[in-house]
Amino acid sequence: MRIISGTHKGRRLVAPKQLPVRPTTDRAKEALFNILHHRWDWDQLRCLDLFSGTGNIAYELASRGVNSVTAVDQNRHCTQFITQTATSLDMPISVVKSSVDAFLERASGPYDFIFADPPYAFAETQLQQLVATVFERQLLAPNGLLVLEHDKHRPLTQLAQLQDERLYGNSRFSFFE
Repeated sequence: MRIISGTHKGRRLVAPKQLPVRPTTDRAKEALFNILHHRWDWDQLRCLDLFSGTGNIAYELASRGVNSVTAVDQNRHCTQFITQTATSLDMPISVVKSSVDAFLERASGPYDFIFADPPYAFAETQLQQLVATVFERQLLAPNGLLVLEHDKHRPLTQLAQLQDERLYGNSRFSFFE
């Protein structure tokens, strides 16, 4: 994986092989950040990366100048890798080892940008519940954005907060406001 833009632009990071992850592809990540590029002043954001895995999205956010990034994953090998990488790159990433459900129940928002990349095996009802929890708990700031990366075969068009969807290979990005 590589960091696309910002202070660490072009830096390649290699995650340990034993991590149980499916990182967002560089192509999909670049497309996502091209969409987000003009939306905010990056240094003013409070961001949340759920199901963080390798920390790919958290690193991209921090490299672009975000001063408050929280990365959440329940796998200790993932959280150890993110912590070590963020420390070595001097990035403002707070790492939380927790299930996403447990974290969201105690999280104190609001966040300007929430990115969630649950396992593609998540059922449609689990994806719907994740979105519902974010909105019910008011974890998204006014003008905030939730982006959910999920399997392209699981459209979430029935959800009222859905604003846009984009397909990249086997991935679907659903944008909620």
